[in-house]
Amino acid sequence: MADVTLNPIRRLLVANRAEIARRIFRTAHRMGISTVAVYADGDADAPFVREADTAIALHGRTSAQTYLDIGKVIDACRRAGADAVHPGYGFLSENAGFAQAVIEAGLTWVGPSPAAIRGIGDKLSAKRLMQQIGVPTLQAHELVEGEDARDAAERIGYPVLIKAAGGGGGRGMRIVESPAGLDAAIAGARREAQSAFGNGTVFLERWLSVSRHVEIQVLGDRHGNLVHLFERECSIQRRHQKIIEEAPSPAMTPSLRDRMGQAALDAVRAIDYHSAGTVEFLLSGESFFFLEVNTRLQVEHPVTEAITGLDLVREQIRIAEGETLGYSQADLKIDGHAIEARLCAENPAQDFLPSPGRVDVWQPVDGDGVRFDSGIESGSEIAIEFDPMIAKVIVKAPTRREAAAKLARVLETTRIQGLTHNRDFLVATLRTPQFLAGDTTTDFIERVAPAPRRDPTQSELGLAAIAAALHASALRRAGARVLATLPSGFRTSKMPPQRATFRPAGAQDSSSDLKVEYVVERDASLTVQLNGQTHRARVFQVERDAIDLEIDGQRSRFAVDRVQERCLMHGPFGDIELIEQPRFASNTRADFRGGLKAPMPGRVLSIAATEGQAVERGQLLLVLEAMKMEHRITAPADGIVKAIRVAQGDQVANGATLVMLEAAT
Repeated sequence: MADVTLNPIRRLLVANRAEIARRIFRTAHRMGISTVAVYADGDADAPFVREADTAIALHGRTSAQTYLDIGKVIDACRRAGADAVHPGYGFLSENAGFAQAVIEAGLTWVGPSPAAIRGIGDKLSAKRLMQQIGVPTLQAHELVEGEDARDAAERIGYPVLIKAAGGGGGRGMRIVESPAGLDAAIAGARREAQSAFGNGTVFLERWLSVSRHVEIQVLGDRHGNLVHLFERECSIQRRHQKIIEEAPSPAMTPSLRDRMGQAALDAVRAIDYHSAGTVEFLLSGESFFFLEVNTRLQVEHPVTEAITGLDLVREQIRIAEGETLGYSQADLKIDGHAIEARLCAENPAQDFLPSPGRVDVWQPVDGDGVRFDSGIESGSEIAIEFDPMIAKVIVKAPTRREAAAKLARVLETTRIQGLTHNRDFLVATLRTPQFLAGDTTTDFIERVAPAPRRDPTQSELGLAAIAAALHASALRRAGARVLATLPSGFRTSKMPPQRATFRPAGAQDSSSDLKVEYVVERDASLTVQLNGQTHRARVFQVERDAIDLEIDGQRSRFAVDRVQERCLMHGPFGDIELIEQPRFASNTRADFRGGLKAPMPGRVLSIAATEGQAVERGQLLLVLEAMKMEHRITAPADGIVKAIRVAQGDQVANGATLVMLEAAT
């Protein structure tokens, strides 16, 4: 090992965005290091931009125009006076060319050497190396542009997994069950990998339909010291992307942990690895198979931090500066259990379709052993150009069962309103008997099918509607310009009750309406009629964004925010959105006729149908690209394509009509 000179970092540029940029800034600031953000046009008002000491615009909207543009990032370092670069995860974090460019610019690269990234960051290269040193691997075959992949797929055996060689996060991955869908899946995987990572190389790999995804966190310094920080299990996945991770794994035994830990250390020792890295395996019983090495920080690194007490970003920075680890494998111990859930703007009821939009209200819950890593605040936009993750929610507890219960409670009491998200699905998953029993194989979601959403009960909706009506009444009274000292609803004679009507968000017609009528009694209590049923209420306190009231002897506090006619309520049972109905019917109505509509904003990547064509149920009509993923729009039934309302390359809004179908005769 060569002599290493200490080189303290003074100003660190984070070549990333959102929650991971904020997370790195926090540690850097604690270490006395100044920070620099870079940002795309759509991120100009994001919290991470404001939290850096200085920020440089990259002038562009897409990943390719901004965070993947090496020249722009290096130029930003020069302009900001940065002396080091941390890549975070995703984007250029595993790009050896970027690491080399940083070093050649005279900057400190916070990560492994370019040679290590080339040797093991590419999944195919890594597999070949693992085979040489005796680490078990799954059979794989690189796909060369233009080759007939059917022979290779037959040798491996169906189902096969198509996988991007140069990236992760589930992008550029497809499972293929038979030869019929192979060519289209390969083409789609290539496009997605090229878009997400700037590298369209893909390969075929044997697919284990039932297994566990277990990874070993490693750390190495530039003096030759290597340790592993035990394992994480990341088996709860949709679209091959992790959504719940935990440490330690419920399937791990001490002997298996030792064997997998040693295999991980062998893997990175073979390439003289330094910095943080992760060696990923598939675990089936007592057998494990190498998947890949991630030569960067992982999204799920906080669960390892929670059980070891180490700050992995701090360790990365110390290693880049030339420090030694300062501890050995024997010094490391597992303390408690940690679980992380990824809160994402997506719709579990529609196959986890991304649901970009505005976060109207964001109020995370504080608590002992609770951590939120997020890139948002109230008013933030989850844009179509980037990942749909809203926040990572991490808890630690003495036992796994307590950690699961604690995380479920933290999620359901956190306020997140304004867009569709996966919070209810995460809570349902954490409370399933299978999860609590540690039965967490990679087929968990398909096999267990946790509830995709939680629908409020009629009682909950009714309480929220009464609270919304009384809150609005109190605010009107507080804002009155005349007779302001009189209580709300005061009359010198018997008058009709005050009225308000609310419709639960998502309800299609008036059959679900909640009709509230109320009168103020002489003792300041209220008699309330809710859809004809009588309730007694008393208001204790009203604030601009909250109401404390008692309904039929049950006292509750509701947070209230109004966005035009939308009432965003948060009470003891969680979030509820109500739409206040106008007192008088509108004399206009929208035209809801016809067609397949865009389920999200996106770009039309390709069109597979033509006008006049007869199509069958499930047949591909077009492909939308949004949030770095491809989304297939298929025919819902047999029919004739009457009209195609978009062209390839068009940018379409959510709900835009794409294709008109008519029934086949």
